[in-house]
Amino acid sequence: MRAGEQASRTRSWRLPHGALGAPGSSFSRVHVAPNSSGSREGAEPRSVKGAALPAVVFLHGLLGSKTNFNSIAKALAQQTGRRVLTVDARNHGDSPHSPDMSYEAMSQDLQGLLPQLGLVPCVLIGHSMGGKTAMLLALQRPELVERLVAVDISPVETTSSSSFEAYMAAMKAIDIPDEVPRSRARKLADGQLSSVVQDMAVRQFLLTNLVEVGGRFMWRVNLDALTQHLDKIMAFPLQQESYPGPTLFLLGGNSKFVHPSHHPEIMRLFPRAQMQTVRNAGHWVHADRPQDFMAAIRGFLV
Repeated sequence: MRAGEQASRTRSWRLPHGALGAPGSSFSRVHVAPNSSGSREGAEPRSVKGAALPAVVFLHGLLGSKTNFNSIAKALAQQTGRRVLTVDARNHGDSPHSPDMSYEAMSQDLQGLLPQLGLVPCVLIGHSMGGKTAMLLALQRPELVERLVAVDISPVETTSSSSFEAYMAAMKAIDIPDEVPRSRARKLADGQLSSVVQDMAVRQFLLTNLVEVGGRFMWRVNLDALTQHLDKIMAFPLQQESYPGPTLFLLGGNSKFVHPSHHPEIMRLFPRAQMQTVRNAGHWVHADRPQDFMAAIRGFLV
């Protein structure tokens, strides 16, 4: 898309590989949702008492991409008048691949990206892996984060990892002939995944990563790096300093990712934390109950 396109479309642009943050930094695209004033994309949001409202930045989870939050980002921008961006993590979506998949590296990516785009301090909303990246950034550089939302994740080791390991093994095993139509390729991939991934919604989520390159279908996520560093992704770097800003832990009522035993560490690192549970939602809270998710975010932003 070019900058001159209509405000009803989401804006995107590419930043050169390695140009942000630490070497190998990999946030290559950001999306700006239109705001409710009807102005052109990328325009400043409405202001309160002469000051622009902090932008909202969404960080997706493992095996996801910035597109996971597209509709929510657009709606939130229209409803709040804020600038809203969604970003691809390294080794995901349109971002470059890297052998380093540590939270320190992903936090460094943001430390380069956000000030360059004039987005600090911002409201940082991260789901799962993105939530851990957001938490680490807030702990390391609290001045960059006005407030924080961690979606169905906590700052401790995640034990619900076996499913992701199985998902990635199933994705690696996919075999699709060259030069088949996209619809046929998706159907073949879906059929091959179904023996391991019974949940159709999860298969549809995984299939968003299937792309065609030169007549061949492949996964745009860096499965080798993600598989190699899965233990690191499930862990969380030990931190001593706390984050002083307002923090919301938004949990799925049907999810087991955040356990009551995590609460002491949550309160140690995030003393102003509040917890809210979205009923009838699993780990992908924003996909399962988008309206309830939006209402919780809007309530926290007020």
